Parts: sequence; structure tokens; C-alpha cells
Amino acid sequence: MIPIEKNEYYDVTFEDLTHDGAGVAKIEGFPIFVANALPNERAKIKVIKVKKGYAFGKVMELYEESKERIEAPCPIYKQCGGCQLQHLSYKGQLEYKEKQVREVLARIGKLDLETVKVHSTLGMDDPWNYRNKAQVPIGEREGGLVAGFYQQRSHEIIEMEKCLIQQSENDKVVQVIKGICQKYGIRAYNEQKHKGWLRHLMVRYGVTTKEMMVVFITRTNDFPHKKEIMKEITERFPNVKSIVQNINAKRTNVIFGDETKVIWGEEYIYDTIGHVKFAISARSFYQVNPEQTKVLYEKALEYAELTGTESVIDAYCGIGTISLFLAQKAKHVFGVEIVPEAIEDAKRNASLNEITNAEFAVGEAEVVIPKWYKEGNKADIIVVDPPRKGCDEALLRTILEMKPKKVVYVSCNPATLARDLHVLEQGGYRTVEVQPVDMFPHTVHCEAVAKLELIL
Repeated sequence: MIPIEKNEYYDVTFEDLTHDGAGVAKIEGFPIFVANALPNERAKIKVIKVKKGYAFGKVMELYEESKERIEAPCPIYKQCGGCQLQHLSYKGQLEYKEKQVREVLARIGKLDLETVKVHSTLGMDDPWNYRNKAQVPIGEREGGLVAGFYQQRSHEIIEMEKCLIQQSENDKVVQVIKGICQKYGIRAYNEQKHKGWLRHLMVRYGVTTKEMMVVFITRTNDFPHKKEIMKEITERFPNVKSIVQNINAKRTNVIFGDETKVIWGEEYIYDTIGHVKFAISARSFYQVNPEQTKVLYEKALEYAELTGTESVIDAYCGIGTISLFLAQKAKHVFGVEIVPEAIEDAKRNASLNEITNAEFAVGEAEVVIPKWYKEGNKADIIVVDPPRKGCDEALLRTILEMKPKKVVYVSCNPATLARDLHVLEQGGYRTVEVQPVDMFPHTVHCEAVAKLELIL
């Protein structure tokens, strides 16, 4: 029998945080998830939804606050869905992410944390203004354009003049372009009616080069007042080096369409991570926090323990970011990625940095790597950096067949990391250490890198 009822009030003490940052309270063992609540806080809550095994509530009165609670500095924090942890001190956020990693490694990965070293989360000295890419929906309200982020669990756009985790230059460009478009009567896309022109605006920023790219994502192929708009943007922002139009004519929530064209300037802007320079196009996957990306990849390089004699395979290599880091110390690196455009970027980035000991192939890692193995490419080290769903089962089987002496696993999802580590441990590997890295301060997301060694 469920011990609570919808719309009733209860006094609770919060015990924990969920993976998405909600506070967890229990009544007779029945969990209630409550946004904007922290462990060790006492509160009166109202139950707003009851499911078979859990419920949702909201705080009505806070009796006792956590010592780690702070006032969220963003004025639209409670409406915007971009951040989930601004009400938790940064120290508290780092501890939460370490705890999150530890819990899934023990529960899902079945790892003995007495023998596996899980380090404290590596955070930022200044955890603000770190995002190098702004990607905002455009809408209309009372005859004017609005640009911002979607309200939590809705498609209502929250007007945003400044995002505290965004590079401030990106914020300025978005606001100015919104004003320019309004001046020339540009209409925003209406997803219900499938009318209007401007769907999203994206701005990319090279932190080390200060170069910027503007991407207009539009419903149709035309570009009203193109000449005037280009002139105003480039005069106002001389560091804009590229203006691109992406056309998405479909009735869909997917942001990008299939056609992308440069309408002013260059196809690429540039940025560097460590000693490696990258060319970034409108569609390139490039980490949004390059400062912490350097921290993450340097840790992966450290865990690989390269001496200059090793053959390394980089599964899910993207535009070659990890591959090119590894190539600085490996004998040879082979990268594989399913997205053809990413492989073209990887080859271009290798050439840009005069790196000749890295080669790249298009295809599914779980198909290409077994093929390489049959052809005699027996890598000494395999590095994986999969999407949130983790490694494909076929790739994990191939790793266990190939038996590289070391596996370095870079993860954006601790739960699937733990699942895959369990498979590798069952197949003869030992997880030596795991390093959480805070790539996205003030959000619930946590990256981690794990070092595994062959023991059989």
C-alpha cells in the first residue's frame, strides 16, 4: 500500500540527490523526488504526482537548510532548464558528482571500491562562463522576437539576455542579432503552425583565438535582407569569421537540417586544446568546455602511459580530439567514427597539426575494430569515448578478444561506464582507478575517465 496521497502535505528530511539533481525524501521507505531540495534539509512538501513506486513533490516551506545551500545567482534559474545545481555550493557539486560516480560503480559495476581508487572530482577554478557554444531557440511574443532557453518540461521560451555559464561574447552576439533580425522584420518559426523563418541561432566561440561563427537555422532556403544583416553583424563584431545557414524544413524538434551552407566568410573557425589546434565547422562535435576538456584528455593520456612504441585504437574518435592528444606520444593511432563529416574533420585536424602517425576510418566501431583485428591490427591500448548509451556489446566482445594490455574509458555517463566496466572486469580486466571530471558546472552531468589493465 502506498503510504502517501496526492495533494497532501508532509514533513520530511531529504536523504540524497537523484542523478538529475532532485532531492530524495522517504516516507515509510517510499521515495519522493523534489526539485530544489538538498540532503539533510528539513521541509514541508506537497505531493504533486504519485506513481506505483515513487512520487514527486514540491517544497512548500524549508525548515532547515543545508550548509551547502547558496542563493542561485541566475535570475531565471528556477524557470530555465539549463542548470540544475546552482542552489548547491560548487564544493557541494563536486562532492555530489564524486558520490554519483562511486554509487554507480558499486551498484551497477559491482566494483570493490576498497581496491578501485576513485578520485575527488576535478573542478574549475572559475566555474562560470565556460560554454563556447550558444544554441538558442527563437520565438515571438507580443510582436517581438525572444531568444533564450526552454522552460523546464515545456517548449515555452524563457527570454534570456545573459547566461551565466555561457561565454559572455556569445550572449552579446545572440542579443544583437536578435535585435537586427527584429529591425528587418524577420519572423520566428512557429512549431505548431510550421510557419515563420528563423528557428534557432547558434554562436560558436574559439576561446584561444577569439574567432566566432554565427549559424542561422531556418525553415526555408531563402535569406531575407541577407546583405543588410551580414553587413550589420560583421561591422558590429569584427571577430565573426564565419556566417552559416542551415536549412531545416521538417516539422521536427531536431535542431539541424541536412543542408548547410556558408553565406559569408570562412567555413571554419579555430581553437586549441593544449598544443593541438582544431578547425571547427558549423556541424563539428567540439567539446563546449575546452578548459576541462584539456583536463579530461590529459588524464586519459596519463592513464594510457604511452612510451612511444604503442599502437593505439581510439573508438568513437569524433573530430580526432583524443586521437591527436594520443598521437603526440604513441607510435601510431587508429581512430574510428560513424559520422563521415567528423572523420573528414579529424583528417583535416591531423594535417593542420602536421601529425602523420594518426589515421581515421568511417564506420561503426563495433564493425571496423573487429575487421582491423582480423587484419592483424592488435592494438596495445584501446581508448573508448562512447555516447551516453555506452559501448556497443560487439565492441566490448572485440576488446576482450583482442586483449590489449590497457583500456582507457572516457565516459559522459557514469551509469553506462559502470555497466561496461563490469563486462570488461568479467572478461579479465581490472579497473585500477577512476577520475571524475566536472565538464559542466552547475548541471548534473559528470564525465569520468577509467584506467583498466589486463590481468589474464
